[in-house]
Order: sequence, then structure tokens, then C-alpha cells
Amino acid sequence: MCGIAGFIDFNKNSTLKTIHLLTDILHHRGPDDSGYSFYEELTFNVGLGHRRLSILDLSKQGHQPMLFEDLEIIYNGEIYNFKEIREELENYNYSFESSSDTEVILKAYHQWGIKAVDKFNGMFAIAIYDKKNQKIVLIRDRAGVKPLYWYFKDGLFMFSSELKSFHEHNEFKKVINKDALTLYLQYGYILQPHTIFNNTYKLKSGHYLEINLKTKNIEEISYWNVIDFYNKPKLDISEEEAITQMEKLLKSAFDYRMVADVPVGVFLSGGYDSSIVTALLQNDRAEKLNTFTIGFHENGFDESTYAKQVAQHLGTNHTEYYCTQKDALEIIPQLADMYDEPFGDSSAIPTALVSQLARKNVTVCLSADGGDEIFAGYEKYQKALQYFKIITCTPKYLKKALRLILEKINIKYIPYINKLGNIETKFEKIKNILHAENPVLIMNYISQPYTSNEIKRLLLHDIKEIKTNFDNYKLLNKSNDEINQMLAIDYQTYMVDDILTKVDRATMFVGLEGREPLLDHRILEFSAQLSSQLKYRNSNKKWILKHITHKYLPKELMDRPKMGFSVPINEWFKDELKDYFLLYLNEDRLNKEGLFNSKEVIRQRDKYFNGHRENIQRLWFILMFEMWYERWML
Repeated sequence: MCGIAGFIDFNKNSTLKTIHLLTDILHHRGPDDSGYSFYEELTFNVGLGHRRLSILDLSKQGHQPMLFEDLEIIYNGEIYNFKEIREELENYNYSFESSSDTEVILKAYHQWGIKAVDKFNGMFAIAIYDKKNQKIVLIRDRAGVKPLYWYFKDGLFMFSSELKSFHEHNEFKKVINKDALTLYLQYGYILQPHTIFNNTYKLKSGHYLEINLKTKNIEEISYWNVIDFYNKPKLDISEEEAITQMEKLLKSAFDYRMVADVPVGVFLSGGYDSSIVTALLQNDRAEKLNTFTIGFHENGFDESTYAKQVAQHLGTNHTEYYCTQKDALEIIPQLADMYDEPFGDSSAIPTALVSQLARKNVTVCLSADGGDEIFAGYEKYQKALQYFKIITCTPKYLKKALRLILEKINIKYIPYINKLGNIETKFEKIKNILHAENPVLIMNYISQPYTSNEIKRLLLHDIKEIKTNFDNYKLLNKSNDEINQMLAIDYQTYMVDDILTKVDRATMFVGLEGREPLLDHRILEFSAQLSSQLKYRNSNKKWILKHITHKYLPKELMDRPKMGFSVPINEWFKDELKDYFLLYLNEDRLNKEGLFNSKEVIRQRDKYFNGHRENIQRLWFILMFEMWYERWML
């Protein structure tokens, strides 16, 4: 796991010092080693930089940038099946000087070109400078576990593992993308390919970017798409066959992600996803796995007791830590640095804490993200399905009449109802749901803290429709029912741009490699071709995953309501954290920035302070933006 950065400067103003600056700001991603290349060509300059966190081949032979003939590579991630690919390349008479996966990637590209990526099982952000063909190729892994950003304006192209690199270049124009700000308020994160800055993009997961150094042409091309696998005919196999094959895939994926030359641990929450990862890995090992859990003292948020029970049953070497308000106060000032783009998921706090905890003992930690999006684990799928069924069964004339009535009603003037928590937002969402013709749209509406009308009142700029991967539901064919449609879109949106972003930045901030065993592409490709009945049956979520888990862990130990990895910010902000709202959500600050309607922000803030059941998540979004703005725009 590492950090990469680079530039192509067609104005020839960037130097060797420039690539040092762009790279060394990523020191936290790779504290063990650094490497830089600089080339001054006739019509452009190229810089490549790498920060290394040594995981495989800890010797100097794993140093990057790495050269082979006319190719040069910098790379962040892990290719878990590199040994098999290496054996295949040896049959083509390639020899190897190191035992690193980096050298395998480089020579695989030399042999097969961009088609080499089809052979890679792993997480990766790769940059290859092809001097012979005068091009640079950037590649991002299928699920988007590893981040890769790029910027192009006025002859300057830059790329990096994190946005903070771009600030180190004196020609970077940090102008806020107001459409991206709208997306942020809608979701609490910014969906690919958008970023908070103009002319700055996320390389989309499952894509590669090719920059022609002769023509300056930039082309982004898809090499893998989850939609393609959901659109395949569903497999005609028995439940027993599906369970057997899925268990084999899980076992293979988990074993791959234990390969390292440094200590490895597992994040264990006690839920099904992390428990099956731990159970399958511990089952075949004599040595105890290191497992790590964060707990809370507040009721309704703490799963650490369940994690401890699972750890005791499996016999792992378990470490737990209870997150307090004091811990949160220490983490919150670091969030703007950690995420360097507005990020509103408050579970970043315990994620950062559990990463710090694990880093004291291990250099690699397995996380169990993706299980909910692959096996239908979220409550929102059930809610969206229920709403969709009601709407589908409601006659058109009745829906039309309801919409007309709701448009005429002003909820503020209805006694009792107008005092319910967030009632205006809920009322607005009902109107939107009545218009929805697809369960993905309903899932989208119920997941948003702010409705579109509320965002219009909150922001000073005009709001327009922004195309995102949520629109990809239109590409799904009729072989996909409502559950599979929602899973496919969640995989391309919430999972990559919220969950994976959260884990990557939190782990890498402390020099910890996070691995995602459930995101082995073979698991998704198989699951996408299964009937949704094997994932969601009679309101029972994660059906197939639970069936496999119960082979290794007692059902009575596992069956309980899903909590999620959330934090009690509603309770905390009424106490020690209240000062943050007073400091950052004040009228003078907001008016000076000129982005928010300050009166609307203050109204929401004061409603919360006065004891109204205001959605604290909405205020948290604005707070995180304001703290980001102070760190990166002033």
C-alpha cells in the first residue's frame, strides 16, 4: 500500500522539486521509502513520484518508480494473484529480480498491454509511463478500493492518490465545483467522477485513463462494469450448488488477502460480514488471528460485546477500545486533513480510531466492506421495496390525486404534525416517492438527509440535474428484479464513494494497509448472476452469507438486529461538541464564503440547540464542509 503522484506539464514549468512536493505530502500513505523520476522532453515534462508502505518484498528491490525497457511504473495497492501471473510470464521467458507484485504488473503490461488488467485480482491504482508509445496510462481497480484523482487545465495534467498533492503545485486552480457541493449535501460524499474542484476528477472504478503525450488527448475507458454481470442471465443452479460455490470463492478470496511479509489483522464488528471473514480464516490456522473492535458506552451504538463473543468462540487474539467524546474531540480536527474533500460520514471517527488501534500491532488489516451491497444487508433495501410495492399497486388516478393534494398542503400549519421531527423533509420525500418509477430512485430519496428543495433553500447558487452512477439503473435489463437493481447501483455509488473512501483514508492516514476480501471481483461476478432470493428472502437479508456463516458460528450468537458502524453524535453535540457548531456555523463566516444561505443554516442550528428533533446528520455535513473549507481554501 502506497501513495502515488505525477504530472505531465506541457508548459514545461514543473521540475524535479515539483514532483517531490506532490509526492511527499503523501508521506502518511508510505512512510517506509520514497522514489522520484523527472523527464524533460522537447514539448513536455513528466514527473513520477512514489511513497512506499512495505508489505511484499521489504527489500530495496521493491523500490518505485520501477523501470523495464521503455516502461516505468508507480503503483498503489496489492495484486493478490501475482505469483500465478509471474509463473505465466516465466513461460514467456521473463525473468524477475524481485519478489514484488510491482515487477509482475510491469512485465504483464509489457507482454499483454492494457489487457493485463483482466488477469489482476486485487486493489490497485497504477500509473505507467510508456516512453516508446508516448503515453501515460492510469488504471483503477474494479471496485474502486484504491483512489486515483486527476486534474487537467491550461496544459498541466496531474494525478495523485489524494487531492492534497495538487495543492502543492503553484498552478493548481482550486475553484469549488458547485455541482459537487450539491452532491455532497445530497449524500454526504461526492460521487465519481466528480470532485469538489473544477477541472478535477476521480478516475472511475473499473476504468483506465490514457493520455496521449503527442496530441494531449485524454480518453477514459471502461474495462470492467458491475452492470455487465447483473445483466447476464441468472444462473440455473440449486441452492446447495450456490452455497458450495460461494463458500469456495469466499475462502479463496480471504486466503489471498492474508499474503504479506508483515503482520496482518482483521477488523471485527461482530456482524455477519466481519465474522465470516474471521471465521473462515481462523478455521484453517493454528496461530491466532489479531482482531480489533471499537465500542461505545452509549446504548444502541455498541456492538463490541458481540464482537468479543465471536472472538472468544473463534479463539482470536482480540483487542477492543471504547470510543468516547474525548476521542472524538481529538479525531475531529484531523478529519479535513484525512479526507481532503468534504466527507460527511460520521463513522469516519470510529474508523480512524480502530485504524490507530490496529496499527500498534499490525501493518495490514482486513475489513469486511461490500457485504451489504453484494448480499443485500441494508434496511434501506427493504424499505424501498415496501414503498415500491405500495406505489405499484396504487392506481394512477389515486397517485395523481395524492400528489395534487400534497402539493396544496402546507405542513407548517397542521397542528401536532408540524411539531414532529424533520416532518417537512419527510413530507417532501413522500411527494418524491409518489413520482418514483423505480426502486433505485426510492432508495435514493430515503437515503438523502436533504431533499432537492431543501438544498435549493440552503445554497445560494442555482441547482441543476447532475448525472451520476445512480442513473445507471436505466442500463439494467429485465433479468434484474428490484433487489438486484438496488444492489448493482449501490455498488457503484455508496459503496465506492462513501464506504471505501472512508476506510482508505482512515487506514492510510496512520500507515495501515486496509484490505477488502469481500470485494474480490469473483464474488461479485458470481453473486450478480444469482437470483435475489438467495440474498434477500422473506425479509431475511444476506440469506446465502448467513447460511455459510452458521456453519462456523452458532446461529443464536449471530442473529440480532443490524446496528451499523455509527456514532452517537446526536448525544455528543449537546455536550462537549456543541462549540464546533457555534464556531463554524456562524453568520459572519458563512456570509464571507458566499456559498450557503446563512439564515437557513442558523435556523437549523438553533432548532437543534432549542431541543427540536432536527436531523443532526444535516448539520454534521455542513460542519464537515466548513472545516474542510478552512483547511484547504483559506
